[in-house]
Amino acid sequence: MTKQQKLLTFNLFLLTFVLGTSEFVMVGLLTEVAEDMTIAISAAGSLVSAFALSFAIGTPIFTALFSRFSKRPLILALIGVFIAGNMITAISRSYGLLLASRVITAVVTGVLIGLAMAVASETMPPEKRGSVISIIFTGFTVASVLGVPLGTSIGQWGGWHLSYWFATLLGIVSLLASYATIPKGLKGARSSLKKQLRLFAYPRIVLAFFIPALSIGATYSVYTYLAPLLQDVLLVPAQYISLVFLLYGVVSIFSTLIGGKLAARHGTGKIRFVFLAQAVILASLFVSSGSLVGGLISISCMALVVYLMNSTMQLYFIDWAGRHVPEARDLASSLTSVSINVGIAMGSALGGFVTTNMKLIDLSWSGGIVAVLAAVLAFINDRLERGDRRASAFKEETELSGQYGESM
Repeated sequence: MTKQQKLLTFNLFLLTFVLGTSEFVMVGLLTEVAEDMTIAISAAGSLVSAFALSFAIGTPIFTALFSRFSKRPLILALIGVFIAGNMITAISRSYGLLLASRVITAVVTGVLIGLAMAVASETMPPEKRGSVISIIFTGFTVASVLGVPLGTSIGQWGGWHLSYWFATLLGIVSLLASYATIPKGLKGARSSLKKQLRLFAYPRIVLAFFIPALSIGATYSVYTYLAPLLQDVLLVPAQYISLVFLLYGVVSIFSTLIGGKLAARHGTGKIRFVFLAQAVILASLFVSSGSLVGGLISISCMALVVYLMNSTMQLYFIDWAGRHVPEARDLASSLTSVSINVGIAMGSALGGFVTTNMKLIDLSWSGGIVAVLAAVLAFINDRLERGDRRASAFKEETELSGQYGESM
């Protein structure tokens, strides 16, 4: 890669780090927000749900609407809106204003992620796209490992409002970096919203959409309730739980990076085995939870496989749209992140059902079942892809034979 491409890769990594920090830091500040605004903790928690829901619904719609614009000015403008959204969050004194600011920020976050992936796909050498996209995804993981703890500490020290002034500052840094590194001339696709949303008329896209959703949902059914699992099942002292989360975050960084290498080696044909391994690892927690060391090994392995499919599915959506609905490539580039947010919501809901009606440790095998479902969908999708390739090869061979016969 050229020096400019390396700088661009770093900037896109920085952008997702900033977006991830702003999104996830609210989880660590729910108590402070609830106390400051004198609302129930469940009302504060709904800010997280509202963000994920707005992300999932708004991202594909606004990505399709904005796709006609050139990418450089669009990204710079959206980062400006992101900065404004965090400033409004930082000055919010009412729940309504706070909720509105998080909804706006969620939609902008989703569109920016899709644009970052589209820029990487269009500007990087074909053999490097998988690894670059994995680096961009790593920004979110690093945000959970470094950005969120730092933002939470700032909020606990100086009030939760200060955490979002910190996110605002990060946004300004990202804006300056984007201005310096994002190349000019990345044109948009002039197409109507109706034509782009035609992407969802293809059953293959709908099927593929639920592959990452089920995989992430399998993990998040356990991860959402990891703290009580650690404390009540593995008997980890409360003061060490944050260290386990740090361990999980560090290991998950490697998951994203390894996922980039998988994407470069026909990942769509292999990810079903990743999901089967994920199912075994999640189910293993049911047995390994009998010992602290065994339980921690299962949790570390869970982190190691959680993001292996990200780059593969990202490239799949972009390339599939490029072949069948070229005007919707930008929309397709947002589908992985949207699917992941849907999966987080699904996993949290499943975890809530299990913990209400069963034992905490039953989260392990129930999450494993969901991972098996992801493997089944991945298997079906790969079979369909192989059939398409054979049909395409046969068609080309037939056409060549016909041309040869005519020349005779």
